[in-house]
Amino acid sequence: MGRMKDIAIDMVSYELDELGPLETLELFGLLVKSGMAWTLQGSYGRVASELIHSGYLTQDGDVSQFADEMLEELASA
Repeated sequence: MGRMKDIAIDMVSYELDELGPLETLELFGLLVKSGMAWTLQGSYGRVASELIHSGYLTQDGDVSQFADEMLEELASA
């Protein structure tokens, strides 16, 4: 139950544009892993698909090495 509440809070934060890049990737990773990305309103599935297609998330919902490297570059800029 606690995990679902956390996901709901993160989804609200995402909708309010309050999540950073890593938090956003982690949220969509959880949504992909749980299958929720494909059952929520269309925009979540589209964003999840785009993050997977762009290489930021794996098909299994893990944050990719590519994403880690990009986030490190952003942090050091």
